[in-house]
Amino acid sequence: MSDALPVLVARRVLRGDRRGSSWPVVVATDFGHYMTKLRGAAQGARALVSEIIVGEIAESIGLQVPERCVVELPPGISCDDPNDELRDLLDRSHGENVGFEFLEGARDLQASEASGVNPAWAARVLWLDAFVQNVDRTSRNTNIMVRRGKYWLIDHGVALPFHHDWSAVRETSPARAYDASRHLFAWGREGADAAGAGASRTITRETLSAAVSRVPDSLLGDDDPERRRAAYVAYLVKRLRASPLLQ
Repeated sequence: MSDALPVLVARRVLRGDRRGSSWPVVVATDFGHYMTKLRGAAQGARALVSEIIVGEIAESIGLQVPERCVVELPPGISCDDPNDELRDLLDRSHGENVGFEFLEGARDLQASEASGVNPAWAARVLWLDAFVQNVDRTSRNTNIMVRRGKYWLIDHGVALPFHHDWSAVRETSPARAYDASRHLFAWGREGADAAGAGASRTITRETLSAAVSRVPDSLLGDDDPERRRAAYVAYLVKRLRASPLLQ
């Protein structure tokens, strides 16, 4: 696999950060602290696959996402958080997980601030979410952080919903329209069409192949990881060609 994500070994779990069914943890490594999403969480390893692929696609169209890496979680790792449920989660998450650059001093974007962001940027975010079928960027949960005047997109674990049941994917599945009515930037739909035209010129099959290639074999859960990677690329290429994506 070319251009693999860097692999860091977690030395200690500093704390958990309970967010719905996801329970990321902050881990200490030899290279600093990383927010880490765990394969043993309710959303499973597929959520980690989504984080990697969507993060790569977002960056290819100029959107900022915290830098990603693979975090190796050793069995019996020390944890400063005494919560028994968290201990159980850590015990289910030995091996490769996904870590993110820790955005020190960042804060959540409030829904009341959404109308004040740059319309072209908002339209690009809306198009990205439509493309990867991410339904988790709403006024209740913006999944955008603000740090030093810059916006960072986070939490893409529910994107790429098709990979939870490959047997249900049909030839028409990639063309399925995205319902933008609850999206944080639903007001940017008109601009999203233009953003999509630009993104379609930037994102190529090679771009998508490179994004998918960064997913470790262990997270794909397939006896033939290259076949599975090819399936992701084929689906996303077809979705890129589908028009319109938003309903």
